[in-house]
Amino acid sequence: MGAAAPGTAGTRPPGRRDPRRPAGTPPRTRQAHAPQAPATRYPNTPAPPQPRPTDLFADRLLAVLTGRRPVHSMLRHTLGSAYDDLSHLAEHGPLRTPRGAGTPTVRDIGYYVPRAGAIEAFARIGTGERLRAMAFRLELGTDHRWRCTAVELDGPRRPRDQDD
Repeated sequence: MGAAAPGTAGTRPPGRRDPRRPAGTPPRTRQAHAPQAPATRYPNTPAPPQPRPTDLFADRLLAVLTGRRPVHSMLRHTLGSAYDDLSHLAEHGPLRTPRGAGTPTVRDIGYYVPRAGAIEAFARIGTGERLRAMAFRLELGTDHRWRCTAVELDGPRRPRDQDD
C-alpha cells in the first residue's frame, strides 16, 4: 500500500468554486404555523355573483335543443318524464337553424315560485327576428341540487302515448 501524500490524509477535498452554480440549498426549517392563503389581488372587489338556477337550466336546455350538446348530458339534471320530453323535442330539432341564420340565444328569463323548493320558469329564445317560448319547471332535491321536472317549447307538451 502506498502512503498518502503528506498533509492530505483525513481532509476534505476543496469546495466547488464555479460561479455559475448556487452554493447549495438552504437548510430546511419547520414553519411555526400553517401557511396562509394567498391574498387576493384586489381585496375590496366583491365576488362575482353566482348564476341563478333558472339561468343555468335555460342555457343547458337551449344547448340540447340546438344540438350543441347531446341529450344525455341532461340525464342527471332531469327527473321523471322531463328527460323523455326533452329527448323528444331534441329529436325533432326545433331550434336548430341553418348556417348563417343566426344562433338561438336566451333573450329573457322569468320565473314564479309556487312553493319553497320549486320554480316555474320561462325563457324567450331569439333567433334573428323570431322569438320562441320555452317553459320549464325546476325542483330542489334532498341533495340540494336543482333538477328539471318538466320542459315545453312553443306550447303544451306532447300527448302521452299509452306505450311510453
